[in-house]
Amino acid sequence: MNFGDIFNTFRKSQPSPEEAPSHWIKCPECNSLMYYKEVENLYHVCPKCQYHMRIGQEVRIELLADEGTFIEFDKGLIPVDPLKFVDKKPYKKRVVEGEKKTGKKSSVVAGECTIDGMPTQLVVFDFKFMGGSLGSVEGEKIVRAAHRAIEKKHALIIVSASGGARMQESTFSLMQMSKTSAALKRVSENGLPFFSILTDPTMGGVSASFAMLGDIIIAEPGALIGFAGQRVIKQTIGTELPEGFQTAEFLLEHGFLDMVVKRENMKKTVADMLHFFDAGMENSDRRTYKAAGRRVDDFVEDDTSSAVL
Repeated sequence: MNFGDIFNTFRKSQPSPEEAPSHWIKCPECNSLMYYKEVENLYHVCPKCQYHMRIGQEVRIELLADEGTFIEFDKGLIPVDPLKFVDKKPYKKRVVEGEKKTGKKSSVVAGECTIDGMPTQLVVFDFKFMGGSLGSVEGEKIVRAAHRAIEKKHALIIVSASGGARMQESTFSLMQMSKTSAALKRVSENGLPFFSILTDPTMGGVSASFAMLGDIIIAEPGALIGFAGQRVIKQTIGTELPEGFQTAEFLLEHGFLDMVVKRENMKKTVADMLHFFDAGMENSDRRTYKAAGRRVDDFVEDDTSSAVL
């Protein structure tokens, strides 16, 4: 082996940038470099600027559900390719890539858990799977979770992180907007609470359907929430958009949200609401119980009138 071969062997043994482990995280907002353990301990929130980083389904479930209580349902549902759709890549290949990234067969995980001891149906989106897009499988999982909530008299919680309806399924994905909305109407008719948690981003057909139908609508700080992108809106109306347009704080100020809750307070806030709604249902007919008349201020931890926790 000559001298050059030694260096070639050394180069081949080195991991690629994607494979190499990293102990440092760069904040997308303020560009601060932080030790990953510090960020993990803060629920993936930047300690410098409080930017709420995107997190996957497993972390989200761990954050909300009581330890060891989450049971996943409908694992066997997988996307099909009814239109044989091809853009830059075949749809089937995109699904396989999404599965490799997340270990799941769709952008939604649906299951049952307890939150502070309260049995709950929980649905969580993962943006890493095809941008958290809403397709036939995702819609079916939401509907089945709604049916389980009705059957078992549980609250329903959906955590959204999505770019909208999945274009590779065309009309099949658009149908999920009405399908999920109809299922949530049945949840409401049975007097059961539905909490919608909006994370960064919640856009398109998801924001235009079930995400905005919650009895209580909560968002994380700084989350991007809207239907079309800012560039499209600006070009359509031909005028400058207000500062902070489509952020959670902007929507809260204009009455589209009930509260903006920091990630560290999310479980306690949701648990308080679950106990509150359950107490209300115990003293009334579940079929006629409505969220109307309940005040968001009842869930605020301090004495101020702000709905930001």
